[in-house]
Amino acid sequence: MVLESFQVGEGDVPTVLLHGFLGSGRNLRSLANAWSAADPRRRFLLPDLTGHGASAVPPPNADLFTLARDVVATARAQGFTGALDWVGHSLGGRVSLAASLHVPESVARVSLLDIAPGPVPFDLSDSGMVLGILLQAPSRAANRKDMRAELSGRGLSDGLTDWLLMNLVTEGDSVRWRFDRQALAELHARVNGMDLWAALERPDHPPMRCVRGGRSRYVSDAEAARMEAAGCPVTTLPGAGHFVHVDTAKELLEWLLRG
Repeated sequence: MVLESFQVGEGDVPTVLLHGFLGSGRNLRSLANAWSAADPRRRFLLPDLTGHGASAVPPPNADLFTLARDVVATARAQGFTGALDWVGHSLGGRVSLAASLHVPESVARVSLLDIAPGPVPFDLSDSGMVLGILLQAPSRAANRKDMRAELSGRGLSDGLTDWLLMNLVTEGDSVRWRFDRQALAELHARVNGMDLWAALERPDHPPMRCVRGGRSRYVSDAEAARMEAAGCPVTTLPGAGHFVHVDTAKELLEWLLRG
């Protein structure tokens, strides 16, 4: 499947930037613009992952390998050749690890943004909480203000509400969700349950690194130690939560440029 995507930069180092669950490529546009300005050698592809943004609904039983293949198909369709640098936040990081196992010829290196390789427990998953609220919300509303009230009334923070509202589209005299919420719920259970430690703990893995937010729970100290032991250095940004590209944009860019 070829995904909805856009590009930033005109360099010759092919790099894919992958967003997290319930996000879209637009979530990483600011990061791509800043990185491209600092390193013009790169050409960035920012897709909407399968089932997200304006990309098609995932097929039945889709998993992380499905999402990884779709990213590769999109990169090839857009003229990206050879092995790619994969940079992924949360779900995007897990897709990157899956790609290194399933389509290794397409992976030059992997940079993980606040995510570890192991299964993500439901009580740890912020996306699981947001998804639960999203499933309770109506399928459409008269306008964005009404949908905002629906989400806020169910306890969602202003920041997460604004982020989710990016997925509304206008249709006639109302707004509706651009994605299939039930399909995403089914995908969420499958992708969070996958164990990807083999991507790091096999002897021939490509270069990998991870950055985590000091206020985030997604990469524990024990997981960080295990990743380090497998040859994947882990850097902590003390001021960041899970959304490291938002909370500590400058520090994250500095870390990316060191790679």
